[in-house]
Amino acid sequence: MLKSIATVSLSGTLPEKLEAAAAIGFDGVEIFENDLLTFEGSPEDIKGLANSLGLTITCFQPFRDFEAMPEPRRTRNLDRAERKFDVMQALGTNLLLVCSNVHAAAIDDDERAAADFFALAERAQRRGLRIGYEALAWGRHVNRWRHAWKIVQTANHPALGLIVDSFHTLAVNDDPTGFPTDKIFFVQLADASRLSMDVLSWSRHFRNFPGQGQLPVAAFLKEVLKAGYNGPISLEIFNDEFRAAPARLMARDGLRSLLLVEAEAGATELPPPPIFDGVEFLEFAVDDEQGRRLGETLRGLGFHYAGRHRSKSVDLFRQGRVNLILNSEPDSAASEHFQFHGTSVCAMALRVDDATQAIERATGLLCPEWHERIGEGERNIPAVRAPDGTLVYLVQPAPTGRTIYDDDFILFPDEAPPSLVSSVDHVAQALPTGRMDNFVLFYHAVFGFSPDQLWEIPDPYGLVRSRTMVSTDRSVRLPLNVSESRETATGRFLTTYAGAGVHHIALATDDIVHALEQASARGARVLGIPANYYEDIGAKWGLPDDRIESLRQHNLLYDQDESGEFLHAYTDTFDGRFFFEFVQRISGYQQYGATNAAVRMAAQAQQRPSR
Repeated sequence: MLKSIATVSLSGTLPEKLEAAAAIGFDGVEIFENDLLTFEGSPEDIKGLANSLGLTITCFQPFRDFEAMPEPRRTRNLDRAERKFDVMQALGTNLLLVCSNVHAAAIDDDERAAADFFALAERAQRRGLRIGYEALAWGRHVNRWRHAWKIVQTANHPALGLIVDSFHTLAVNDDPTGFPTDKIFFVQLADASRLSMDVLSWSRHFRNFPGQGQLPVAAFLKEVLKAGYNGPISLEIFNDEFRAAPARLMARDGLRSLLLVEAEAGATELPPPPIFDGVEFLEFAVDDEQGRRLGETLRGLGFHYAGRHRSKSVDLFRQGRVNLILNSEPDSAASEHFQFHGTSVCAMALRVDDATQAIERATGLLCPEWHERIGEGERNIPAVRAPDGTLVYLVQPAPTGRTIYDDDFILFPDEAPPSLVSSVDHVAQALPTGRMDNFVLFYHAVFGFSPDQLWEIPDPYGLVRSRTMVSTDRSVRLPLNVSESRETATGRFLTTYAGAGVHHIALATDDIVHALEQASARGARVLGIPANYYEDIGAKWGLPDDRIESLRQHNLLYDQDESGEFLHAYTDTFDGRFFFEFVQRISGYQQYGATNAAVRMAAQAQQRPSR
């Protein structure tokens, strides 16, 4: 199907929007009238630019407040339409979107509306043009697609059809089943998170791409296809953050969302998401000095120095199923990452059942495979880049049982000490303002992860919004954190890191008290928790005094959900950049202690030098 995007969905001038859409691979664009009004050239100039970029102008929109108006406005509206027809012919498009009337003077009379549309369609047909009628969710008298369809049926003109929009249908819980056959002229798609506000404000500021929100857009598209529609599918997104973001970045997300929703609706096929088995390794970009310092920190957390890469300046630290790689290899992706961000996580590897299939899905969703230089006899591990440039490797177990560490490292024969932790529980990432939807779409589309609920967490210096992306079996959990304040823990991380990245790494243990005691004995520094916190949880959860005292002694935080309990503690930050977390899940607890995050951020703020 031809893939289109409305120019209102992207930032920049009209030529910049067209160039971004074409560069990413869209087939067409809807020209939003405001974009044309602020363009210094003529409509013919835009037609020429679109043609040179290989773009079809799929629609011109919107034509507002048309139907069922009293005289003399009715006559003026028909004359106004003729001027729009002139523009359309200059642009080289034949479809005009007319949205349902919101004007206070509009008459509640379907017969009158149908007569007006018949007259408009007659004029359009004489000029080889078509009219598409769309029911706005906040239309004064027409705000459901079936009502708009009734008026189109009554007008009964070949140049008049229906335009349906997933947001206008799904945001008001309208039923998308039963769309008319052969009378849908155009389809627009948009998603959104469920918000409690008036639908006009919701629509104008908080739409997003399919796969980023909570509306059943794929089910909507499936009903459209069931009606026999095979025309363009187009994105119409009103979003303040999108309009402030780079146009190509948003255009790529938009096209990726269309590829995803097409497959989810059954119109095309993508390889299924892989089956995951947790985090295989995390790779830190370091130099020699920082590598030694980080290595000492890891030893304090119970990790042992397990091996050295066969051909690169790369060290392996291990504990349980946790593998941490310290990469100081010159002229590598890690070296480039270190130059920009300092000591930081530059790559993450996920265990998957079929790496080849996972890469095929990723490339089908506009994520090209990344190729790193490898030495003779070393494992070729496929990878893609996350939106922040971090590499995501996909590691498939070898049928021989040999691991990537057997192939690529000289493993030391020393016996590993008893492990304090068993696996990576979750990996939290800090994102720049306005990039949450970008990362949500990447992890949802490419890997099939689902978003948990959104949390809003108070920091002493602002608010942090957090949402976790999880694999189907929850073996991979990736909390995503964003804050508009530069002074919150998330904001300070972005300033220190010069961009997005891994904020902290949570390590799972079956005995957190033992793990903390052993780590402290090895020199690890645990974040101190204010005494008032323990007074509060004693009253909140009804814990016995001796248990509260144990929590206090070990600087442990506590939470409960309907399934079980959660214990967790944090280390001090490494150079103010990232930190580690010990976690113990008891009896199936599924959350992340979000109610304690404010306590953690306040404690970390106490450690900062005076502002």
